[in-house]
Amino acid sequence: MKGDLIDQLISEWVEERVDLDTSGMAIVGRIIRLGHLMSSSASEVLKPHGLSYTEFDILATLRRKGSPYRLTPTQLSKTTLLTSGAMTAALNRLEKKELISRQHSDTDLRSRSVTLDKKGILLIEVAAVDRFEEASSWTTAISKETQFKFAKLLKSLG
Repeated sequence: MKGDLIDQLISEWVEERVDLDTSGMAIVGRIIRLGHLMSSSASEVLKPHGLSYTEFDILATLRRKGSPYRLTPTQLSKTTLLTSGAMTAALNRLEKKELISRQHSDTDLRSRSVTLDKKGILLIEVAAVDRFEEASSWTTAISKETQFKFAKLLKSLG
């Protein structure tokens, strides 16, 4: 197997600092690099839908929660790992695109729920198919059995 960028970086470190244990970087470096590549690929697939990855993530979260497709910004933040400022900015963009709406809570006027609108439902239904196909394209080179084992190994790291 031909060496990659991470092999090169590790080799250079071994030359300069033989005392460093590079075994972790062989895994973590590749995960980070793949994360960047996969994120860019996902963004390209979502671009024709007029969505950023963050916007897709919010719409997908609302959709997969089921009818009435409604959560609070705090609930959304917990599943999307966005800061409150980033969440507010993304929700503003989605509301401007008429994909979501925000309503004040009946019980707490400080709280506003976020609801996936009909236009948002239609968009996420199509965008999700493209996103899942794109995600699957990264794993076609390995068997289903290996994919399962790999997913389990990655889960154990988290």
